Amino acid sequence: MSIIFTGSTDLLSGAHTSRFLEPFLRWLVPGISRAGLEWGHLLVRKAGHLTEYGVLAALGWRALQPKGIPYPSRAASRYGLAFALCVLYACSDEYHQSFYPSRYASWGDVAIDSAGAALVLGWIWYRRPAAGKGSHEIPPP
Repeated sequence: MSIIFTGSTDLLSGAHTSRFLEPFLRWLVPGISRAGLEWGHLLVRKAGHLTEYGVLAALGWRALQPKGIPYPSRAASRYGLAFALCVLYACSDEYHQSFYPSRYASWGDVAIDSAGAALVLGWIWYRRPAAGKGSHEIPPP
């Protein structure tokens, strides 16, 4: 959460990240157009939102697991709570960004953050064994 909070300051605003992302994109795709650079820059930044909230969701889910259980629980309430915490933090993160002139709050970013959390939590849910079983195999669909 500290990393996300720091990233929401002017430090990782679009103006600052373009300084290293655009040269990287030019190296990766020689002859890329200006529109392509802007699209690539936006795509990398939004993928960062998706990724950071996916990691936050996984860490939050893990922190909510009861102690003494040999494998992670499938209790839906833990997944729901981890997701809710991520959404609330995404809202507070966007609010925090609104205090910086180089940043702005966006409900679209909250949606992307929430999607990252939902994707990771869905993947964890799918990969967990059925309650009461000791096997870590993927259950059949």
